[in-house]
Amino acid sequence: MQHLNTYLKNLNIQELNPMQEEVLEKFNPEKDFVLLSPTGSGKTLAFSLLLFNLLGDNLSKGTNGLIVVPTRELALQIESVIKQMKSSLNVALLYGGNNNQIEKDKLKQHPPLIIGTPGRIIYHIERNPALLENCHTLVLDEFDKSLELGFQDQLSYIVKSARDVRHKILTSATDMEEIPSFLQLNDPIKLDYFDSNGLRPDLSYYKVMSSSKLKLESLFKLLCKIGNERVLVFCNHREAVDNISDILEGKGIESIPYHGGLEQFMRELTIIKIKNGSQNILITTDLAARGLDIPEMNHVVHYQFPYKEEDFIHRNGRAGRNGQKGFVYGILTEEDRAAKYLEEAETLHLDGFYPIPEEPEFKTLRINAGKKQKVNKIDIVGYILNLPEISKEDLGLIVVKPHDSYVAIRAEVANKVVKNGSNGKIKGQKVRISLI
Repeated sequence: MQHLNTYLKNLNIQELNPMQEEVLEKFNPEKDFVLLSPTGSGKTLAFSLLLFNLLGDNLSKGTNGLIVVPTRELALQIESVIKQMKSSLNVALLYGGNNNQIEKDKLKQHPPLIIGTPGRIIYHIERNPALLENCHTLVLDEFDKSLELGFQDQLSYIVKSARDVRHKILTSATDMEEIPSFLQLNDPIKLDYFDSNGLRPDLSYYKVMSSSKLKLESLFKLLCKIGNERVLVFCNHREAVDNISDILEGKGIESIPYHGGLEQFMRELTIIKIKNGSQNILITTDLAARGLDIPEMNHVVHYQFPYKEEDFIHRNGRAGRNGQKGFVYGILTEEDRAAKYLEEAETLHLDGFYPIPEEPEFKTLRINAGKKQKVNKIDIVGYILNLPEISKEDLGLIVVKPHDSYVAIRAEVANKVVKNGSNGKIKGQKVRISLI
């Protein structure tokens, strides 16, 4: 495949996994394509390679490709991968909670690729019926989740609006017994990797038995036992997420909440902090069960259990990604209906003394300048390294947004950067730096 080595190099990946190789080998542009593969197996890269192949280098005016996803988090994740692979590609991102005017301005540029959630895509189609008139490739990622969330009518509307689509690519992390008729798939090629041992994450399962009254204490001890590593704690309700995060903070454990009730800005900032190492413990609802790819997030704790076993599987798919070892824990009471999920799991006894996890190695700084001010990562690195007593080793992940930027900086020098870096200029723009 043309440009394959460049894409892999940009992603810092040595080679494709067996599933991705077979996707490229079996794909036929004359037929539609269905990929069934577990969470964390590399579906995003697989369908992105097919998409780039179909888009080619000679793009026609307007949107040539559309990727439809069930959640904004998955949209952001896919955009990040695609931007890394092919940074010059103009991509429009459409999702609820995003700025309407920014999206409209982006669409006026006739981006060749749109990534979005169903409701938001329809919002723009209704205002511009010709939006998808040149769209020839449609990707429905996590298609099973879209149907589960009740998007069938919206997906049908989108498919009918993209009248000239010639290539449909569907992905799913669970097996689909029946594909809705409105898709009208053309002699589809189907790859099923659910039984592939090579793609199954390497997970170890543990259960922690607790009384209802001591459940929070059990979670506290478990997090102390896990220690200074990234942990994802799942609850069923937003209120539980906020409550647990507050209680852990009172006990001396730093954590950060993540759920659909937070403003989009806070949700994006939360993921930045987890990825850049300035927070290690994420307390969340099932919002984080799909679409998040956080390096070294290898511990998943079920404080509360989902009602469906497939949701239990998707939660666990956040750990053991990219060939790493993963660990799944469930805190069970005797009457817990979810005990069946962990029938064969090893019982973990928390009867030792475990120190409170250390504070994260990094903190996050916000700089009030971004892409709109023509500021990039190199500008930020140069500016910070010119400050007194700051070395390259002090810098971590840098994320540049349209109007601001976020920098991971070693905790011990963070205040120095704030003190010495505020009121200076980057690209002629006077900047303020703050700890967040």
